[in-house]
Amino acid sequence: MDNGLQKKQEKRLSYLARQTVYWILACTLLCTALPSFAASAQPQSFPELSPAASPEEAGFSTRKLKELDTLISLDVAAGFPGAVLLIIRDGKIVKNTSYGYRQKFAGTEPLKTFVPMTTGTLFDLASNTKMYATNFALQKLASEGRLDLQARVRDYLPEFRDGDADQIRGKDQLTIADVLHHSAGFMPDPQYHNRSVAKGLYSQNRSTTNQMISRTPLAYPPGTDNVYSDVDYMLLGLIVERITGERLDDYVENSIYAPLGLAHTRFNPLQKGFAAADFAATELQGNTRGGSIAFPNIRTGTLLGQVHDEKAFYSMAGVSGHAGLFSTSGDLAVLLQLMLNGGGYDQVSVFDAPIISAFTAPSEVDPTFALGWRTNGDDSMQWMFGEHASNRAYGHTGWTGTLTVIDPEYDLGIVLLTNKKHSPVIKTGKNTGRFIGDFFAVGRYGEVVSAVYAAMDI
Repeated sequence: MDNGLQKKQEKRLSYLARQTVYWILACTLLCTALPSFAASAQPQSFPELSPAASPEEAGFSTRKLKELDTLISLDVAAGFPGAVLLIIRDGKIVKNTSYGYRQKFAGTEPLKTFVPMTTGTLFDLASNTKMYATNFALQKLASEGRLDLQARVRDYLPEFRDGDADQIRGKDQLTIADVLHHSAGFMPDPQYHNRSVAKGLYSQNRSTTNQMISRTPLAYPPGTDNVYSDVDYMLLGLIVERITGERLDDYVENSIYAPLGLAHTRFNPLQKGFAAADFAATELQGNTRGGSIAFPNIRTGTLLGQVHDEKAFYSMAGVSGHAGLFSTSGDLAVLLQLMLNGGGYDQVSVFDAPIISAFTAPSEVDPTFALGWRTNGDDSMQWMFGEHASNRAYGHTGWTGTLTVIDPEYDLGIVLLTNKKHSPVIKTGKNTGRFIGDFFAVGRYGEVVSAVYAAMDI
């Protein structure tokens, strides 16, 4: 064989050998990398709730939980309408128990037979809407980079700015975080629905009300105080709608609740397949406080399945960032666990753990305020968190009688749902206009929450 030809063949064989080695190495590396790549491509899985085989499995005492049952049952026997108590810990449903009655009155007349409360009863969450709807939406949008907490409100709502006649100025520079901290400067309740109070801000039309929200003047200089205000969350609900291009109920129901399989968490539930018999009743005589209040179009009958909050019902067509959401203890269990999981449940990721940390961090001005959430920042919050909650606990309440407590220190979630406003209004004395249900231990929250902690092995 010609030496030149032999050298060419040897060179070609050497090249093919090197290529073979390269292919073997590449296949080895690829086969090694594929499992980790496949794992990373899989959706992240989060813990799901399951029933505790016994309270002791989740660190609770059966005997002490029975004492808690007795506390609530004694209040019901003394006239408190009804409640549902949910406790979850370490991914286990420790308790989901109903007490008393979902309806006792039709108007001011007692029913011949009271309607029992069940764990499937839907409740008007009132201001817990702020957390389970608006905050959840904002936390999701922030996780997706669609919301900047330090951006100005006017970056999302260009019409939101100081008016020429505003005596207190500062709206132009208000940030989303300012509004979430309830330090934006708004009054607690402008009563848009009531012409005699709202005056030039009066509206019983949702589109008009959204304009009035941006026009609402400040009541104190921004950043100087934390004053709990419904206006803040009506404004935040509008911002969610502006970012997503959807009405608030459509966005949260389709983008958050549906993926989680929650079929009983809804705004305007009577328009979405539910019947009046599914609900815990609230005020006996509509929004009249026993006949002492009047304004245009006021409801006067016992409320069932319609949001009680006046601004939400009359001015916002039942869908607002501050009130309007209904739910059950079973659905709320999933939303509690989602928070304790760091933002996801089963195969569904809604928001990120760092976002939860940001939203639940105490304000520098007042440690009992976080970004929307209330925190167990000092002893002034014992009425809500009881005596034993950790300083990491956060949550919220609702005027109709609803309570949320989440305590990451103990991997604990508590929901107390009551219909405490389904009780007579006091007509004389210093508590005139208040509801009898407000004065029971169950209606004051803290004693029940303390009893939950006392039943734990901590």
